[in-house]
Amino acid sequence: MSLASPSHPFPLRFQHRQAARPSPVRRLWDRSLDHYPETSARYWYLSLVVLSTIILYYEFYVQSAVTPSIVAEYHMTWPFFVYIVVVGNLVGAFASLIAGLADRWGRANLVVYGLLVTGLIVLVGMPNAPNMWVYGVLYGVLGFVEGVMLVATPALVRDFSPQMGRGSAMGLWTMGPVIASLTVALVSSNTLGHLHAWQDQFVICGVAGMALFAVALFGLRELSPGLRDQLMVSIKDRQLVEARAAGIDVEESLRHPWRKIVHFDTVGSAVGIGLYLIVYYTMIAFLVAYMVTTFGYTQQRANALGNWMWAFNAGSMVVVGLLSDRLRVRKPFIVVGIAGSAVATALFALHATQAGTSYYTFVWILCLLAVFLGFTFAPWLAAFTETVEARSPALTATGLAVWGWVLRLAIAGSLFVLPYVVTSMTPLMEHGAQVQAVLAAHPAEVQTLSAVDSGTASKLLANPGDTGALGTALSEISGKLHVSSSEALTRLVAVSKLPAADLRTLSAYGTKVSNALAASPKEWQRWWWVSFGTELMLFPFVFVMKGRWSPRRARREEEEHERMVQAEIAAMAA
Repeated sequence: MSLASPSHPFPLRFQHRQAARPSPVRRLWDRSLDHYPETSARYWYLSLVVLSTIILYYEFYVQSAVTPSIVAEYHMTWPFFVYIVVVGNLVGAFASLIAGLADRWGRANLVVYGLLVTGLIVLVGMPNAPNMWVYGVLYGVLGFVEGVMLVATPALVRDFSPQMGRGSAMGLWTMGPVIASLTVALVSSNTLGHLHAWQDQFVICGVAGMALFAVALFGLRELSPGLRDQLMVSIKDRQLVEARAAGIDVEESLRHPWRKIVHFDTVGSAVGIGLYLIVYYTMIAFLVAYMVTTFGYTQQRANALGNWMWAFNAGSMVVVGLLSDRLRVRKPFIVVGIAGSAVATALFALHATQAGTSYYTFVWILCLLAVFLGFTFAPWLAAFTETVEARSPALTATGLAVWGWVLRLAIAGSLFVLPYVVTSMTPLMEHGAQVQAVLAAHPAEVQTLSAVDSGTASKLLANPGDTGALGTALSEISGKLHVSSSEALTRLVAVSKLPAADLRTLSAYGTKVSNALAASPKEWQRWWWVSFGTELMLFPFVFVMKGRWSPRRARREEEEHERMVQAEIAAMAA
């Protein structure tokens, strides 16, 4: 962690402005605290922020649990669905930049009323979207609000957590998206069996969102600008921070925000983490679709696999946050996390082409990946806020806006490229379920038809009396399936009795789906190796961030800071 403290040229004094207590109605907008809250109140506000983050990302990720059903409902092409996700992230990127104004506007109202908007979209809007275009627009609005809250929520966590507890606090915040993913997996894996409509998953999520909005509306507060615009190393600094607050020129501290924040250490480290998290966001968006199309899992079973991954990820976030605070360093944990997650991603890539890989092999590989993703991200976010504070404590939201913008651009860019790398997903997502349904109902007939050349099958479908095509088909069946001519004729007669719709499905899409099934493992493997490479790109940026590598040196800096604080308080008292 970094204990660098900016100078304070303003006079220091202990007097506090006694603002009039706002009325209950005014408190729905005026949420400012003029004094740093006591421990119990501080934990309450932090808990509300973390819960808000969980609900936000539950709403943002819930569609991933039922992606195949949504694609089928609206007859989307696979690229169209992916581009809905891309646009949502692009909109969120620029919303994050706008949210940098939270240094001037405050953060709490962005969170509270953001919960209202997202709750209504998920509860009412998306389940009732009449077509894929309306669904896509609503997801874009959801992405915009997510981009704003992506900045506002960690800014609130930073405000209520001194640097000495920042790792634990950011560990809790980073659990928000992870627990959201776990919630999506748990709810869907336990309800899809009897709540078959995909809309039910959105309704459950929307009800939870509206309930939390009601709590946050009356319960969430934030620090006044004078308090939040300072560097607070430990809770022991509280008296000094409140004394300084009276003399801060807030307007001066907020001048030229981008000039103060946009530097290589902030932008570079944001680029590094954006590239590193490509594998994480791919898993969030497409793990279910990947396991369904490539390994034949049901949506319920694929979501159950997510239960393991996100549970381990959430646990590692908390543990590593506590350890990094206890040892007073962030960088060693980040480096261990990069190395471990790269190894786990490589193992996953190696198993991507092995059709016989067992369910529990995937479980332990994904759990390993999840643990090391937690080792990296929780300490990284704590170190990033400390890097921003070293430049200007008053511009935390601006720094987080830079991070949110870069992160969302990295995700949107990678997802935009994905359909061009994994081309097999288009026929599998669009027609795979239809072909598989016919195959399950008529396995013997499909086997016979697969022995017939597609050109021959098309001729017979167009003209069943074509004797030339009939003879060719019998010859192909006899030769490929090693049966007699009479047996080939019997099988072909059975094929002719298939429903016309099933025959059209097999004729139009059977070959495409079959080829896609063969190509999918290799294409996805290439994507996992790309993710492996982008994870390693974070490593050099660790060196430009603030913070110590040695726990001993970090502890010595902490002791020096405490002596400085006590001396300054004594001087003011004198």
